[in-house]
Amino acid sequence: MKRQELQEVWIDMIQKAWSDATFKKGLLANPKDVFKEYGVDIPDGQEINVVENTVKLSHFVLPRPPDGELSESDLKAVAGGVFNSTWVNTFNTTWT
Repeated sequence: MKRQELQEVWIDMIQKAWSDATFKKGLLANPKDVFKEYGVDIPDGQEINVVENTVKLSHFVLPRPPDGELSESDLKAVAGGVFNSTWVNTFNTTWT
């Protein structure tokens, strides 16, 4: 699955979780199963965690280190990728 497709699936999951408490509970408890139901191929041995931000709790994900050295442009791309719309929405509403 391409990155764009995965982002679209994730957006669908978020919207459903916001409107369906049963779905949200399953997504938080068994994310791997839910991702598979949405057609996302999860390799054996790969684990997934889904956590929920609240008004008083925000999660920061520390990415794994790269396999080699990054160029200056690679570093800028990685840093630029951190501030996506989810990040902005999360912090606009909780940290003013």
